[in-house]
Amino acid sequence: MDDLVSRLNRMDSCAVSDALDKHGLKGVVTGIHRLSTERRIAGRVLTVKLDLDKGGSTAGRHLSTAAIEDAKPGDVIVVEQRTGVDAAGWGGNLSLGAKLRGLAGAIVDGPARDIDESREHDFPVFARDHTCTTARGRLVEEATNVNITIGNISVSPGDYVIADASAVVFIRAAEIDRVLETAEMIVEKERAMAQALVAGTPISTVMGASYEQMLKRLRED
Repeated sequence: MDDLVSRLNRMDSCAVSDALDKHGLKGVVTGIHRLSTERRIAGRVLTVKLDLDKGGSTAGRHLSTAAIEDAKPGDVIVVEQRTGVDAAGWGGNLSLGAKLRGLAGAIVDGPARDIDESREHDFPVFARDHTCTTARGRLVEEATNVNITIGNISVSPGDYVIADASAVVFIRAAEIDRVLETAEMIVEKERAMAQALVAGTPISTVMGASYEQMLKRLRED
């Protein structure tokens, strides 16, 4: 596994979000929910852009299959499905195919279906909603590995993402080194704060002066 992905896997979305704040960067997307497992996922992004099927497309290639075949183990497929149509941008057989390829998960800015199947496959699916409605005759794949928009965040192939129960957070490839370094500092300091609480330090002290001093030091670094 990519060392950067290994380091990102040791974070959570909150630490990465705080690190983005420190650097004045955006990347947080809320409202996309973890549907099929309880696991956090992190990895390199491979993108898929879906659009309305305006002509009753009969294309032989199923949505997202090209992305699954192009992906490397540990990648995360991220799907833009912003049509407003109740039709799934991901399903159970895609989850199985992605799992067999060693992918880390799928994130859909739109509905996904076959959630029970994805649970049976133990494959992490994050989506804005769930549905049983097929994409057939409703959606087409516009492109794979192109710039897409998830929430209000522009996402490019090769960017990084972490997703957990709190949020989905994207980090541009050009920013990953400094964001990870800052996030690791935040995690270390928050771990020290937790140890202080367990040792009996009043929470008002730990979450008051100590916390503010931590944030101040991070802003000054």
